[in-house]
Amino acid sequence: MEDIRFQFYRPVTTGAPKITAQDMAKTKELLSPEEKSPFQEILSRQLQQNGGVTFSKHAVKRAVENNIQLTDESLARLNEGVRLAGEKNLKDPLILVGQTAFLVNVKNNTVITTVDSSGMKSNVFTNIDGTVIV
Repeated sequence: MEDIRFQFYRPVTTGAPKITAQDMAKTKELLSPEEKSPFQEILSRQLQQNGGVTFSKHAVKRAVENNIQLTDESLARLNEGVRLAGEKNLKDPLILVGQTAFLVNVKNNTVITTVDSSGMKSNVFTNIDGTVIV
């Protein structure tokens, strides 16, 4: 017998949402060609390769809002920073790549949020257990 509650109430899930390749494809369809940024193109390539960190929806939103440019080199440096943080048993480090800061959950290999150089001024980072500069 089916549980009738599911017809009226949706189950509540918690945790940081992750962006998938399908979500990125939907986002690209909604944006006109002029609005597509290099960050979104590189992110979609990385999601297809499944070789590096993933970005939460919040991190993607912050990166697009702050016009953070993510190149292949900076993405490689970010992945190296995550690897170094994992070796030191850090769980939620702040990883500095050039003028951009990434708050990463190493266990899930997910970028939680991003901050550019202008956003770092007069800002306090909490709930981190280390900093990696790459």
